[in-house]
Amino acid sequence: MTHSRVTASLVTFSGAFLLLFVAPAIAWRPWPNQKINATELQFGGFKKYEGSSEFVKMKYHMGPVLTANITVHTIWYGRWEKSQKRIIREFISSISAVDSKQPSVAGWWKTVQLYTDQTGANISRTVRLGAEKNDRFYSHGKTLSRLSIQSVIKSAVTSSTRPLPISPKSGLYLVLTSDDVYVQNFCQNVCGFHYFTFPAIVGYTLPYAWIGNSAKFCPGVCAYPFAVPDYIPGLKPMKSPNGDTGVDGMISVIGHEIAELATNPLVNAWYAGGDPVFPVEIADLCEGIYGTGGGGSYTGQMLNGEDGATYNMNGIRRRFLVQWVWNHVVNYCTGPNALDQ
Repeated sequence: MTHSRVTASLVTFSGAFLLLFVAPAIAWRPWPNQKINATELQFGGFKKYEGSSEFVKMKYHMGPVLTANITVHTIWYGRWEKSQKRIIREFISSISAVDSKQPSVAGWWKTVQLYTDQTGANISRTVRLGAEKNDRFYSHGKTLSRLSIQSVIKSAVTSSTRPLPISPKSGLYLVLTSDDVYVQNFCQNVCGFHYFTFPAIVGYTLPYAWIGNSAKFCPGVCAYPFAVPDYIPGLKPMKSPNGDTGVDGMISVIGHEIAELATNPLVNAWYAGGDPVFPVEIADLCEGIYGTGGGGSYTGQMLNGEDGATYNMNGIRRRFLVQWVWNHVVNYCTGPNALDQ
């Protein structure tokens, strides 16, 4: 993608957390030598606080969205601690936990629920944990290409022992890689992405996402603001709410990808921009915005716990920091911790 108003180029994969940038600008996620995000590229000249802009046109392109109860099937690729799995499981379970303390993860999901399909049916309010598969022995190695993520999924759904169920219409497949696994473009310009599997590889068309634990490779990039890059002197990291910098950093990326999988599972439903090859989706527009006043390089107003941890929403028992998402009804980014609610 090129933008006539900004001297920069973008190579992207649906839902990816930024790809190739040339022109310098201020952005929230501190990519090494790359300080511009997709929102700045396409809408930067018009973007105001909390992403609001009359020039952003989130459109529905008639493709399917996830209106049936959503089941998240997880592939734990590599070595994961039980405590790390519990944090991620609770975040996913919290999406439907409507009785959680406010502001809540379930409140955050209400914005996602506003999106509909061509019949007027809304995104499902129910998101639940499904089956899991462990790949402790790195069956596809510790260095993965983007395409090989689909091979990991194929191994999980065709396994001779306890294969993951095939759920094309209501299932989401998360491939979560441990902190010693490198995925193509990880840290350079991506922390996670989503797409759908190719029948030629997997045998089915399944919406999926990959998110990596950046704790060893680049916490200052993908676990920001719980870690900061060395090349930004004087910036202090914030305390993570669950005591695991890498996993707490993953939570917002997981939320980003699940929200976009629900509203654009086959990359032909909800997105802004005129090019379906380079869609700007509901979380892309709000990347780095966690609270009221957020925008540009400012994260917005967040919450601080008595223990000093930074978060912006509550789960069933835990606290999380999750970016806001685009609300196409009011035409700006919204979240459950907004001060004007």
